[in-house]
Amino acid sequence: MCGRYILRYLAQAEREFELRSFKGWQESFNIAPTQQVAVVRMEGGVRAGLTLRWGLIPFFAKGEPPKYSTINATIEKLESGATWRGPWKRAQRCILPTAGFYEWHLSEAGTKHPYFIHLADQEVFGFAALWDRSVSADGTAVESCAIITMPGNDLMNQVHNTGKNPHRMPAILGRADYEAWLTGSVEDAKKVLRQYPQDVMVAYRVSTRVNTPKNNDPTLLEPVPESA
Repeated sequence: MCGRYILRYLAQAEREFELRSFKGWQESFNIAPTQQVAVVRMEGGVRAGLTLRWGLIPFFAKGEPPKYSTINATIEKLESGATWRGPWKRAQRCILPTAGFYEWHLSEAGTKHPYFIHLADQEVFGFAALWDRSVSADGTAVESCAIITMPGNDLMNQVHNTGKNPHRMPAILGRADYEAWLTGSVEDAKKVLRQYPQDVMVAYRVSTRVNTPKNNDPTLLEPVPESA
């Protein structure tokens, strides 16, 4: 699963996703579930930057977050899962801008260590995601999102070997795939959901301070020796 990530280089993100404007975006080095997160989606025929709740609340849930986790939508269940098939069929697709993400590794000694993963070929990139809108009984509407995940490539399989859903990775979009993901047909969207090449991904161990969401500063990205 993908349960923590970062957002930085806001000016670069604006250029990367060809946005006319973005509202509510803030730099963060420890984005956690249930927070409002930066999102790119189509609004009135153009790309817009806004914020949505991370942890998808299905339209049928009447504004109440499910008791099960909905921060990640597994690629295997996009068309069949009760939570995902509606947004998928309605083409409610969006992109979550990021500069990297965290995953945890279980050592042979039985200790979990966080790793930071980023791309070597671009500083800002995007996760493929779905969004939905749910309205409560009092008429309050909440819009929320989930990152799509898939089986991990070899690098991610080595790093992400623990938790309820090990050996997986977020669906990272190539720059040339943004338009197809945001505006293309279901068939077009399926084609861009593929493992990002591991040879342009970098992973290194970081401090366990990232385990606590209240820790949110650039020092979280500092490498920690493997022997520490």
